[in-house]
Formats: sequence, C-alpha cells, structure tokens
Amino acid sequence: MSLLSFKRWIAKKTLGNYTFRFFYSGLIQFFQVLCLPWHWFHFIRDTVHYQSKLEGNTPFKVHALDLYPCFLDKYQAAGQASGHYFHQDIFMAQQIYKANPGEHWDIGSRIDGFISNLLTFRKVNIIDIRALESKVPEMMFHQGDVTCLNYPDNYFESLSCLHAMEHVGLGRYGDTIDPEGCYKGMTELSRTLKPGGTLYFSVPIGKERVVFNAHRVFNPKTIIERFAALDLVYFAAVNDEGNMVNPAHWQNFVDSQYSCGLFIYKKPDIKKEP
Repeated sequence: MSLLSFKRWIAKKTLGNYTFRFFYSGLIQFFQVLCLPWHWFHFIRDTVHYQSKLEGNTPFKVHALDLYPCFLDKYQAAGQASGHYFHQDIFMAQQIYKANPGEHWDIGSRIDGFISNLLTFRKVNIIDIRALESKVPEMMFHQGDVTCLNYPDNYFESLSCLHAMEHVGLGRYGDTIDPEGCYKGMTELSRTLKPGGTLYFSVPIGKERVVFNAHRVFNPKTIIERFAALDLVYFAAVNDEGNMVNPAHWQNFVDSQYSCGLFIYKKPDIKKEP
C-alpha cells in the first residue's frame, strides 16, 4: 500500500474522529522529518543531474539563492477530484448558470472555490462577517452577520450559502458565540428570500453533533424542519467517501459520518399553510 493509499484509508476509517486524525497527522509529519536526509540526497542528486544536462548560454541555470526544495509532491496524486467542495462548487454553480437570475447574492461561501466559479459567468454580491478587500469588479462585497441581516423581508431573488452555516455561532471566524447561531442564520435566509426566489444551501450532514470549534454536522431532517417555510425542490449529496450522489434521498444520510447535503429551495409565491 502506497503512502497516499494509506492516508486515504486512514481518512475513511476515522471520519468524524478528529482527535485521532490530529495525532495521526502529527505522526506523519514526524516520519517525514526522519526521512529528510533521504529527501535531501535525492534533491542534491537531481540538482547535479539537471546542471549536467544544460547546454549553451541559458537563463535557467540553478543558483544557490534560488533553491526551493519540494520533497513530497512526487508522492502525491495529480489533484483531488472528489470531496465536499469539489462536487458542491461544480453542482451549485451549474444550477445558478442554468437559472440565470437577474442578481445573485452569496453568504459565507468559499471565495477561491464556489465564488470564483460563479465569477466566470456572472457578477456576484457576497456577504461575510469578516472584512474583504476586493479588486474584482464583478464581485461586490458587503460585510454583515447572517444571524441579523440588514436587508428587508423578501429581498433576495437568488441566494446561496454553501458549507458556511455549520460554523455560525462557534466563534471560529470572529462571530459571537451562540449555540443557536446556525438556526438564527437559517431563519434569516428564509426571511430575506423573495417569493419565487431560490436558495442554494449546503452543510455537513450525518450523525448530529458539534466538532468544537470547527463546525457542526446536521441530521438532514433538521435542515428540512428549519426550512419548513420553503419548498425543497432538489436534493443531492456528497457521501462519506467523497463521491457525488445525484439525485439523492436525504433519509439515506441520517447515519452518515461526514457527508454534505446539497439543498435547493424555492420560496412559494403564496404563503404555505401551517
């Protein structure tokens, strides 16, 4: 079994056991330090080999001040085409592209992932509790708190909040400690969504718990209940193995360890009966 395969096996077997994974990560780093002489041997050998193959007057000679050893990249995979963010960002961006709303707003989603995907085809307004200096004209930043949005009822035509609500109220991002913070945020999303508008929403789902102060994992039924005023029009998920399940049934993820629920909601034009 290769080092990469072993890492993947450990990650799969220890989903949700963050204490074990913390010590495992430290152990891996310890062994990497032990292997440093071996890595340096290969680096020096490759440097000498490279220099010996240079021909003529070239600007690409190796100089001591420009050395930048990279020891471990050769043992890694070419990239990671799996996991929550990879599948989530592609799927939700595709849905917004198809819907083509007049204006789209996002709250708290990852800038160098989902938002950058959106910016390839449209302007985006973003809200985050932390400050951001943006020099991208297509990205309009507004600092704000999702638990008390400074926008009127029925304001947003198209709204996204991806892999963000699980953090609200834990203090990780400088927000106020509030065990009910995530629920207040969900209420605000529902309140500010315009009738006929669409909410694109995702959070970790599975066995309900808090992994303080990193995030929460929600029973998908909790999300369904908290957004009872909205209509769930589509559900997909990224399972514990990091693979996309599309379409999916939320009931199948109640006992997951750390999956990702992708919820698309519509706010009814006429108020739903209780």
